[in-house]
Amino acid sequence: MKTEKEKMLAGELYDPADKELSLMRDKAHRLSQDYNATYDTEREKRRQIIDELLPQHTGGCYLQGPIYFDYGIFTRTGKNFYANFNLTVLDSCNVTIGDNVFIGPNCTIATPVHPSVADERRMYPDAKGIMHDQEYARPITIGNDCWIASNVVICGGVTIGDRVVIGAGSVVTRSIPSDSLAAGNPCRVIRPITEKDKLTR
Repeated sequence: MKTEKEKMLAGELYDPADKELSLMRDKAHRLSQDYNATYDTEREKRRQIIDELLPQHTGGCYLQGPIYFDYGIFTRTGKNFYANFNLTVLDSCNVTIGDNVFIGPNCTIATPVHPSVADERRMYPDAKGIMHDQEYARPITIGNDCWIASNVVICGGVTIGDRVVIGAGSVVTRSIPSDSLAAGNPCRVIRPITEKDKLTR
């Protein structure tokens, strides 16, 4: 029989009130708050927190803060990852971020999804009278060399290809192919990014 954690990572309906998951979220929330209480100059302290919060990060991970992670351990970041103020990552399913990715301020990466039918979304009591709800999650992948501008929301199940620019204020509900400039709500491809976009020649 699968644990609630195994169901969650498999994209199946699961109970987020499960004790194991609750303890993992509590730890990630505490570490996020610890990070947010540091100054930019406290580099070693920040590094230690990130090593614990994001054990799957690679070299050059810089988060301006404040940050908000649901689990942290289900987020993998590549080399030279930068995120500006107010990054929120709800990593109930795997979040994979490639190398050289820049994320602007006030961005949200959200893997959880709640059922569309109200009866399935409502809280329900267990045998002890404790209230629960059910949700599921879809993984998110961001490729290499992407720039996610400010106030972008990336929804569960989305894959963003390599060398993509997502315009400010976009809500990304479907996958975006490599070498694209995409923007809007819902986000859509506006045009390809080509050599003509180079500022230096």
